[in-house]
Amino acid sequence: MIWGIFKRDMCHATRNVIAVIVSMGLVVVPALYAWFNIAASWDPYGNTKALKVAVANNDKGYKSDLIPVRVNVGETIISTLHANDQLDWQFVKSDKAIDGVKSGEYYAAIVIPKGFSADMMTLFSPDIKHAQLKYYLNEKINPIAPHITDQGATTVVNTIDKTFAKTIAQVGLDLASSILHYSQSPQMAEYMRNLNGNLTTMADTLSGASQQVTSYSQLLGSANDIVDSTGKLLASATKAGKQAQNALKQGKSGATSFTSAGANVTSSVNTALDQVSGAFDQVAAKVDKAFDAIGKDSDTAASQLTTLSEQVSSSESLYDTYITSLNHMHESVEQLPDSDSAKQALLEAIDREITLLEAAKGDSQKLAQQLKDASTQVTQDTAAAERSRKEILNRITSAKQSISNVRDDYATNVKPKIDALASTVSTLISQTDSMITQLSGTADDLDDVTGDVGTNVTSIRSTLGTIAKKLDSSAATVKELITKLETGGNAGDGNSDGGDGDNDADSGESDELRALATANASTLSTLISAPVALHRVSVYPIANYGSAMAPFYTILSIWVGAIILCAMLKVTISDREKAHVLGLGDTLPRIAGPSGPGNASRWGLRLDHEYFGRYAIFALLALLQGTLVCLGDMYFLGVQANHALQFLAVGWLAALVFSNIVYTLTVSFGDIGKAVAVVLLVMQVAGSGGTFPIETLPKFFQMLYPFLPFPHAIDAMHAAMAGSYDNEYLLDMVYLALFLIPSLLLGLVLRKPVIRLNNWVSRNLESTKVM
Repeated sequence: MIWGIFKRDMCHATRNVIAVIVSMGLVVVPALYAWFNIAASWDPYGNTKALKVAVANNDKGYKSDLIPVRVNVGETIISTLHANDQLDWQFVKSDKAIDGVKSGEYYAAIVIPKGFSADMMTLFSPDIKHAQLKYYLNEKINPIAPHITDQGATTVVNTIDKTFAKTIAQVGLDLASSILHYSQSPQMAEYMRNLNGNLTTMADTLSGASQQVTSYSQLLGSANDIVDSTGKLLASATKAGKQAQNALKQGKSGATSFTSAGANVTSSVNTALDQVSGAFDQVAAKVDKAFDAIGKDSDTAASQLTTLSEQVSSSESLYDTYITSLNHMHESVEQLPDSDSAKQALLEAIDREITLLEAAKGDSQKLAQQLKDASTQVTQDTAAAERSRKEILNRITSAKQSISNVRDDYATNVKPKIDALASTVSTLISQTDSMITQLSGTADDLDDVTGDVGTNVTSIRSTLGTIAKKLDSSAATVKELITKLETGGNAGDGNSDGGDGDNDADSGESDELRALATANASTLSTLISAPVALHRVSVYPIANYGSAMAPFYTILSIWVGAIILCAMLKVTISDREKAHVLGLGDTLPRIAGPSGPGNASRWGLRLDHEYFGRYAIFALLALLQGTLVCLGDMYFLGVQANHALQFLAVGWLAALVFSNIVYTLTVSFGDIGKAVAVVLLVMQVAGSGGTFPIETLPKFFQMLYPFLPFPHAIDAMHAAMAGSYDNEYLLDMVYLALFLIPSLLLGLVLRKPVIRLNNWVSRNLESTKVM
């Protein structure tokens, strides 16, 4: 049954010219797809000469005393790139280069800045700067071009590095050679003698400096003793200042007491004088009363006058007390410094006050005597008594005026001076106390300073001792250098028989230096600039990029060919064909049921017969596709294939597997199956690892990788092209063949339950008149 279906399909496919042409086209189109892609990517990295990259040199160059050669790395780069055909280098101005990158005229641009050489030469200065090239890149023109131009820029940077290192090394070797030749000249011998003399002087100077430093250290030791004595003196001054401060505190207390005493005296004076003045007023009233009683009761009047005389006499004690207080105040004021301007004025005011008090006391005494005399007269002579009355009243008035004078003088002259003096004394004591406090603080600070000075002097002496030792060591080193120079000079004069082992060693070193200086400077500088050479060893080498990409495009074209077959050929068998295969005429009997897969099973045409019978022509055309594309790869394009038969076997197996998968999807799900085949194609293009390593892909594709047929087919074809490691080729072929199992399982077993569903979907799609 399978053979009968296949035979009729072949007859139909070759019945007319159009059918033959279409059949040939189905075989050729996948091959063309692969060949065009492989040929287009045959050697993309070898055809980069057409990629325009602009180069602009603004380098001003550099020249220094260290390297007396003008260095212009920018010019060196331009010269090197003129001989470089890796890219289409365009040498233009910087403005044109940048604008060309923006417009798309150039894929990239390299601008060498003005100070490029100067920045590179900072290698010999403490402040090293990295020389930078400005690299402008247009990334929107092409996704691969930036990576190619990046490689070109990297080549430029590597060339700069090597050229710079070579230039520095060559200059250094040339200088070494010049120095060696110059060292053998008579001028150099004269310079060596002068150098030895200068070094000897230097050694003596260092030794003298060491002695001076030692002497200075001893001097600082003596100064330290003086500082200690100063510290003790300051301690004494601090103690005396504290004693003076205590004394001032007592003086301040005395000034406060003095002010308080003055206030008390003022208060008591005013009170006492007021009492005396009031008493005189009472006495005057009682005198009038007593004299009015004369003639009526002379004895009573006499007695009253006697009593008034005694009262006036008793008030004299108030004057004595006040005078005594003023005398004490006079003594206190005399103890103040003579320099105080208020002292003398106060003394004079106190003396005047005492005089006024004594005058008032005298008036009181006279009044008392007159009262006593009047007590006798009232009993003897009335006319005399009346005269005494007037005199007594006048005396009372005079005494009150004396008391008023005392009070006014005290308030006007004595009290203001007492207050001013007390304020002056208090201010002076406060200022003196502040000064002593500052003096005490200064003394304490100076005490701290002297302590720090002592510590610092000790540290300085230790440091000076270290310096003296280093100066001695430096002097010894210079003397040792003089000895070596003299020995070296003698060794360079000639080969004397009396030379020792050291001279032989020095002579050997001189010979090595001479050999280095006389060698080829260009060869040595090249070696120094690139001391490591990369020896590339290819494992399973691939001839070119096109050969490396051939497995991917070949396998991809075989899958595309399988999709084209299912798009152009029918996957189902009509009832008419089934009847001819069964020998029943042109049509099946109606009892067979509706048209569709399996409806002729009762006459012996089973579902598997239909599946394999129609698939046979798909398999034949797929094998022709695989054969043509693989033979064209090897013999038309020249793709590398170390094992041609294995290469063909991979193409055949891939054609069978891919065509079976696509055929099964189509025969099981109709047009939906074709869409699924296209989706699988897209997924495998991204996750097959044919272009980028699978490790560089996202995690999803790395997990999907083992469950796709593309990766195993591509790996097997790579093994056939370049060689296989152990059973790598066979394992990949087995893995690829295993994909037939789920495909056949779907086409022969799992398809049966969904046939009716698929027929229903197909009828509904056809009813739309569009699908």
